[in-house]
Amino acid sequence: MARQQGWVALILALAIAAGVVLVTFPLQLGLDLRGGSQLTLQVMPAGAIRQVQAEQLEAVQEVLDRRINSLGVAESTLQRVGDDQLLLQLPGEQDPSRAARVLGTTALLEFRVQKPGTEQEMQGLLRLKTQASAVLGRLKNRRPADPSTPGLPPGATPPPAPSFPAEEMAKAFSALGLEVPAGASEADQLELLLAEVNKRVVALYEPAAFTGRDLTGAGRQQQANGTGWDVTLNFNRAGGEAFARLTQSIAGTNRLLGIVLDGRSISEASVGEQFKAAGITGGAASISGNFTAEEARDLEVQLRGGSLPLPIKIIEVRTVGPTLGAENIRSSLVAALGGLALVAVFMVVVYRLPGFVSVLALLLYSLFNLAAYALIPVTLSLPGIAGFILSVGMAVDANVLIFERVKEELRGGNSLIRSIDTGFSLAFSSIIDGHATGLISCVALFALGTGLVKGFAVTLAIGLVLSLFTALTCTRTLLRLLMSYPSLRRPTYFLPVRELPSSAA
Repeated sequence: MARQQGWVALILALAIAAGVVLVTFPLQLGLDLRGGSQLTLQVMPAGAIRQVQAEQLEAVQEVLDRRINSLGVAESTLQRVGDDQLLLQLPGEQDPSRAARVLGTTALLEFRVQKPGTEQEMQGLLRLKTQASAVLGRLKNRRPADPSTPGLPPGATPPPAPSFPAEEMAKAFSALGLEVPAGASEADQLELLLAEVNKRVVALYEPAAFTGRDLTGAGRQQQANGTGWDVTLNFNRAGGEAFARLTQSIAGTNRLLGIVLDGRSISEASVGEQFKAAGITGGAASISGNFTAEEARDLEVQLRGGSLPLPIKIIEVRTVGPTLGAENIRSSLVAALGGLALVAVFMVVVYRLPGFVSVLALLLYSLFNLAAYALIPVTLSLPGIAGFILSVGMAVDANVLIFERVKEELRGGNSLIRSIDTGFSLAFSSIIDGHATGLISCVALFALGTGLVKGFAVTLAIGLVLSLFTALTCTRTLLRLLMSYPSLRRPTYFLPVRELPSSAA
């Protein structure tokens, strides 16, 4: 009796603990339930690499993982798909364009010194770059009329953005050997102009003195005048010494230090004569590219995550709206609750009092399952819910095996209490075998499957383990507890009278 009370106390304690866990740790919903974005990334071979190998795919995944974590997207997942693809899920992210932009760039950072004798050509190109960038930035940031804009009368349109004089544009295109594309807007022409200027500026640099391989950290800070943002860099000891030597070599000259990212010159800095003795020491530097806050943040993320060892190509972008996610949750709840209700009716009608006990055990089983999902945690998706519902069927199957053995013992003329004990003993090996084969299948699915299949395998495996516990402990303990009441100790609560031996009826 004391042992039975101990089991009852344990089950109650577990039920209370599961309730507390569910209140404290909310369930994590996957992309198909919460809404968000999914990107399929193709890792491309480059240089001497003709085919992407597993270790190269893993290296790309590590870099992307660091960038995603720096982006601050909660509960994102990045998984390998096949031999050369990665699947990125961003729950709650409805605009994947920024993530695609940050993840898709190689982020190869180089420090280059301007070639001697190119000072005049460089000055002309940088002047053109500054002018074109300023106009293009204002064109892109132009907003439609907003009645709430301070100083703007209701219904009035904002002043037009300043444009690049047509005569100067034509002169710049002619000097650079470009042709104006037919039908191109002013912004398109400026982007074409800037691309050519950038290419020519980069060509005026010597080969890279050193790269961002020695970078240990990156950050951002607002400029003192509040007009833009700088990106700060920190090097390890070797990188700091290399940076000091590099800046010392051009200090006091008119040659510029170029900071080039993925072949694009993002900043050009002059080094003052005061650094001629030892260069810029301290292992830190900053990139003053007149960035916006978002641009500085994106660059910081790319530099902190490191360079991609191989380029990637985004081959599919899929967005799941929150409305569709809510509909998926509603449909899943209807399926789960409907299935549980039908199972409960079946068990009570067919197995009577033991069927009622199995329903209570199933409720406990469901509670323990959800608590395990929240505690581990498991990200619930539609396949995961399917695994949970299937595991409910396995849990019912264990109870059916037990109750059928109990029925057989009662039909054979055994006493009620002895029939219950014998039924559990006889069904034990069958239950263990069924759950063991199910767990083997889960291990195979998890090891060989991809993302959604793995989610199905995890929820099914958790369900099988908990099913074993509830069938052999909760059901048995509850049934024994009810049998302690003489009014419930009747064989007719287990079998119809016609199936009982005449002595038992």
